[in-house]
Amino acid sequence: MSLPSTMRAVEITEHGKPEVLRVGERAVPQPKQGEVLVRVAAAGVNRPDVLQRMGHYPVPPGASDIPGLEIAGTVVAVGEGVSTWNVGDALCALVQGGGYAEYCTAPAPQCLPIPKGLTAVDAASLPETFFTVWSNVYDRARLAPGESFLVQGGTSGIGVTAIQMAKAFGHKVLATAGSPQKCSACVELGADRAINYRTEDFVAVVKEVTEGRGVNVILDMVGGEYVDRELKCLADDGRLVIIAMLGGARSNVNLNEILRRRLTVTGSTLRPRPVSFKGAIARALREKVWPHIESGAIKPVVYRIFPLAEAVHAHALMESGAHIGKIVLSLD
Repeated sequence: MSLPSTMRAVEITEHGKPEVLRVGERAVPQPKQGEVLVRVAAAGVNRPDVLQRMGHYPVPPGASDIPGLEIAGTVVAVGEGVSTWNVGDALCALVQGGGYAEYCTAPAPQCLPIPKGLTAVDAASLPETFFTVWSNVYDRARLAPGESFLVQGGTSGIGVTAIQMAKAFGHKVLATAGSPQKCSACVELGADRAINYRTEDFVAVVKEVTEGRGVNVILDMVGGEYVDRELKCLADDGRLVIIAMLGGARSNVNLNEILRRRLTVTGSTLRPRPVSFKGAIARALREKVWPHIESGAIKPVVYRIFPLAEAVHAHALMESGAHIGKIVLSLD
């Protein structure tokens, strides 16, 4: 297949506000051993992209400085040693960077087929949040059958994924959100109870809904002062997983609460983990989650689609917090 030598790509010209993003020209990347080259049809926009643009999320060594951690499109070339994907295959993938571009390389183990019935835009909204939720809620926190679950920020990309995934596996699901509209959206997605954190005390609501026991697992993107309150929400032997620190990196915690009730506080970042680690997550998603997407039990939640040239507006929307679900850049 004849490929161009250059491509359009969104560049971060300096660290700062969304306006520092611009569309420039870059060389089309070449797939290394174990990688595929994808003609990108759509790329998801995520909070880490915003943090990278602001200078708060360093690019891992060897990764592209072009933002974008998830893509969907068509394979146009395969690197040495790749036998699982062929030129012409449609797929979505988690990448270390480079998604906001017409072409992007992806490690073959981190690629997944586009679920039946989904468009490329739908598929581009999946990898980053699905990899993150599975890794943290099921691998790290080991949410087990019959256990209950709380996700903070239920209408974020992570939130809409976590609500639907936990509900598909039969868990009691609670979620927080910041308005009546967003709380209604959480319930429509499957939450048994949505908590308006602006008007309700989520600790009191969790205790009420669980008859004083608390929830077994919490997925938190806030950190800061939330952590000590979340410990009060956990059932004995409960697990708190922190994946972002929108409320700050420091917290005063009652260690006695952790000791006395055998609580676990953990966290993770996915981007720097090796391909083998992410490949294992991809295999689990394909086996256990993709069937729920194809059956319609879990649906992509795409709030708005922007053309690549309007990445500035996509980032402004992400920062506003007004969206429900995912924001996607379309290259078609």
